[in-house]
Amino acid sequence: MRHPPSNPPNPNAPKPTLSVVIPCYNEAKTVKDVVTRVLAETLVDEVILVDDGSTDGTREILKEVETGGDSRLSVLYHERNQGKGAALATGFRQTTGQVIIIQDADFEYDPREYSLLLRPIQEGVATVVYGSRFLGGPRKAMNFWNMVANKCLTLLTNILFNAILSDMETCYKCFRREVVDGMKINARGFDFEPEFTAKVLRQGIRIVEVPISYYGREYDEGKKIKWTDAPIAAYTLLRYRIFN
Repeated sequence: MRHPPSNPPNPNAPKPTLSVVIPCYNEAKTVKDVVTRVLAETLVDEVILVDDGSTDGTREILKEVETGGDSRLSVLYHERNQGKGAALATGFRQTTGQVIIIQDADFEYDPREYSLLLRPIQEGVATVVYGSRFLGGPRKAMNFWNMVANKCLTLLTNILFNAILSDMETCYKCFRREVVDGMKINARGFDFEPEFTAKVLRQGIRIVEVPISYYGREYDEGKKIKWTDAPIAAYTLLRYRIFN
């Protein structure tokens, strides 16, 4: 006999307030258009953009964007570059929404898909939702070795934390704000992804994944993550499995 889920979806549940946090470092070519796209989404109640010590003219562009008149946008500035994890930690502390989505300041991820990420939380069937690039959504072909690193790190995550994720390293992480309330984020760079995932899974929270589109950029277009970040991510996963 098939039993109904213990928490059946509620499609008529009210929409929670949504904060988008955008860490940004040297994204002068894309940041203005990304902010415009995010603010075009009616689901968005608040945008917190953290400039992490940019030196390529991004800060000047953001000062112009701030004067655009949209009261939902707040821009914070790090005086020196501290890394993605540090920028996110700063942004999380300033959010007021019931739900938070992480958005990069480039065109790899599409803000029009926020509704896909928000729906499982709105319907009460999830606390944390990841947008997966490997569940059949349209995507630009990834660099092969980047894909291998992603797959290996996700497999290690699943082994260490008894999970079945397909894309641990995704940028699109959507979660209720209480998930990060009281969470100490030690990561300063791209090790945020494994640290956050490990701490969520250690709380016993099961992560729901939804398919998203992905249009990865090349290194000559400004992509910043490198192969050297992979062993750091693996160490981070092991650290939070064994010691924390």
